[in-house]
Amino acid sequence: MNEEEKNIDPVKSRYKNFSGEKKLQIAMELYNTAWELKRVSIKHFYPELSDKEVEDKVREIFLYARS
Repeated sequence: MNEEEKNIDPVKSRYKNFSGEKKLQIAMELYNTAWELKRVSIKHFYPELSDKEVEDKVREIFLYARS
């Protein structure tokens, strides 16, 4: 086992064997979870906002998000 193989992240190597479809499914689940967490957070801090205003705010946040 060479030095590079020793440093491979075990999580990364697990996903390496997934199909493209499975990777996309996981990515969409993570995205939807992040969206829902942000929606709940905004609703918590700004209870006076309507559901539409909350959705608009979340959409704006994700539109300008950087990774």
